[in-house]
Amino acid sequence: MLPEPAHHTAVQAPVIVHQAAPIQPVQAAPVVVQPGHIPTVQTIVLPDGRAVTGYAINPVHPEPVAPKPAVSRAAVNAALGGVGFLAVCGGLLLLTTFIAALAALIQQLIILAAVIFGGFIAVQVLGASRGGTTVNIRKAVIKRNHFHG
Repeated sequence: MLPEPAHHTAVQAPVIVHQAAPIQPVQAAPVVVQPGHIPTVQTIVLPDGRAVTGYAINPVHPEPVAPKPAVSRAAVNAALGGVGFLAVCGGLLLLTTFIAALAALIQQLIILAAVIFGGFIAVQVLGASRGGTTVNIRKAVIKRNHFHG
């Protein structure tokens, strides 16, 4: 027989509820700022007879641009000469690289042609010794000279 399970009593912890306290706004006295001067009121009569009244707005003047210091012609010519020299050097470097790559390509094409042509010749020579037609060059020359000569 199995022993009877013990009955557990649930222990309940007290529930604590936190209430948010509202923040009281700070009551500050409003500050009235008076303009340094009172702008003048203008009235404009439109072409259709209506009158528009309002304050004049002073146009915003941009800050004056400081004059740039003069640049000497010698400095400009030296800078342009340096840029031109670097451009020429870069172009020559690219040109020599292109010429080297082109030479390597031509060399590879010549080697490929030699391999293909050599393979063709090898097939002709090796194919002839495998039961193909054997040509005796000395007899063929004599026959040719005999018939034509």
